[in-house]
Amino acid sequence: MARSLDGLVLAPVADQAAGQVGTDTRFAYHERDGVIWAEYAGGDVVRGHLVGTRHEDRLDFRYVQLRTDGTTASGHCVSDVVELPDGRVRLEETWQWESAEGSGTSVVEQVAEPGP
Repeated sequence: MARSLDGLVLAPVADQAAGQVGTDTRFAYHERDGVIWAEYAGGDVVRGHLVGTRHEDRLDFRYVQLRTDGTTASGHCVSDVVELPDGRVRLEETWQWESAEGSGTSVVEQVAEPGP
């Protein structure tokens, strides 16, 4: 199992569509006893939160966010935790909006910058 996410800051490796997370978004992760949560902000996201569980190297969580245009959005995501050769953490994500149509995949990786 890859190391704990607690205290790590992650960022997307590529921009998504407008109103979604992008390379300017930072996720500050927390983990304790199989429970994961994070706060995130940046780019088109004013504030976001996610909460869920971790079983081995699989995360299952729901997220909700406030966008810069004043709209809110929510969805579900399943992520695989991967440890990169340089020791950083990568999350390979499959997500689906629950507040609107749409789904996709994305990748976020550990960065050294401070989070939201």
